[in-house]
Amino acid sequence: MDINKMIERIKNVLLSPKTEWPVIAQEQTDIAKLYTGYIMILAAIPAVFGFLSSVVFSPMGFGLAFGVMIFSYAVSLGMVFVIALIIDALAPTFGAQKSQIQALKTVAYAYTASWVAGVFLIIPFVGWIISLAGGIYSLVQLYFALPHTMKSPPERTGGYFAVILVISIVLSWIIAAVVATITIGAALSAAAVAS
Repeated sequence: MDINKMIERIKNVLLSPKTEWPVIAQEQTDIAKLYTGYIMILAAIPAVFGFLSSVVFSPMGFGLAFGVMIFSYAVSLGMVFVIALIIDALAPTFGAQKSQIQALKTVAYAYTASWVAGVFLIIPFVGWIISLAGGIYSLVQLYFALPHTMKSPPERTGGYFAVILVISIVLSWIIAAVVATITIGAALSAAAVAS
């Protein structure tokens, strides 16, 4: 995907999702193109701006902040794939059509708002609130995407979305706990070495 098409897709997903999701559902693509042309680029936004915020506004050293950035970026890329697998695996349970590529498109484009809002992580405290708002809007996008990309029946979309949401929240909490443990452990180790 070239940069102009990517910007157009971001704008359409954020501002006119009702007309964009049917277009997304019909597009032919593959996992590699989605990752290299969209997911890897947008998922880097919160990682990079979180890193910059850590370097500028926290006592976390450059090396530790860089390590956290790389780790959170890798986890983000993996999380997209895992959530897509879950969406695909649950599809028959809710009368939707199984399709790994459609499930990945669902997650990739639904997460757009969350990733773009990651720019605001550079601003202490306020940035996290804006980022949270982006995450909530991404969940709304996920709900609206399911009938188009996964062909879920309207009467079963709510249940499908709810199960995906619960699993995503649990996975996010687990990952956040692991990241926090690693970050705190590394910070304590660095402080012990420095003293």
